[in-house]
Amino acid sequence: MRRFLVAGNWKMNTTKESGAQLAQALASEVPSENPAVEVLVCPPFPYLTTIGDIVTGSGVGYGAQNCYHEAPGAFTGETATEMLTDIGCRSVILGHSERRHVLKETDADINLKVKKALEAGLQVILCVGELQSERESDQTEAVLNTQMTGGLAGVDGAAFGQIVIAYEPVWAIGTGLTASPEQAEAAHLYLRNWLKDQYSAEIADATRILYGGSVKPDNAKELLSQENVDGALVGGASLKAELFIPIIQAAVELSAE
Repeated sequence: MRRFLVAGNWKMNTTKESGAQLAQALASEVPSENPAVEVLVCPPFPYLTTIGDIVTGSGVGYGAQNCYHEAPGAFTGETATEMLTDIGCRSVILGHSERRHVLKETDADINLKVKKALEAGLQVILCVGELQSERESDQTEAVLNTQMTGGLAGVDGAAFGQIVIAYEPVWAIGTGLTASPEQAEAAHLYLRNWLKDQYSAEIADATRILYGGSVKPDNAKELLSQENVDGALVGGASLKAELFIPIIQAAVELSAE
């Protein structure tokens, strides 16, 4: 069985104080010894070391929301993978829809980052997902194929121990809309079959595919119960311990079944 991963993407939210309080609440909840599920938080860059210091020694890991594809140098405003590993980050989110659609990152841009992050030994959470207009015109699978093909171009199967895929229907991110369990499962099954066709059945079976898009305590268990949903990438609900912890608990309960 694939081990659940519940990751919190804090986006451009929290202060140093509020982030620290949130991290402390999570660290107190997730044991350091053999936690049933993998838990990860991805704070804004300025607070990474603060949050890292708090969660170190607990069952909560910490990662970044982005990185750059070049080695350290004259790239004003960017953050190198070497800087992330230097402060203990173990993961990085790449290809999030906000990076794609707001900041206009292309699949080629994302692919460069994916390869640099893998080279640095980071766990890559590669986000893919369709717009509402694309879903309505039955383009979901075509979009997922394009994003997976572009984002993973030149990535060898040997790297998949470091890769997690996150399916995030753009129309369900921060909108309050959520893909039905059936919609989520269909997209995840497509992605797993894509991995089987492009890599191998072994890689497809071992790779975790997360669902992201308005995951909340009241829908988490049903979404996570789907055969091909291996966790959640949580946005808004990850900013409040009283919302994020029940999502983690839902994953823990399902792990025990």
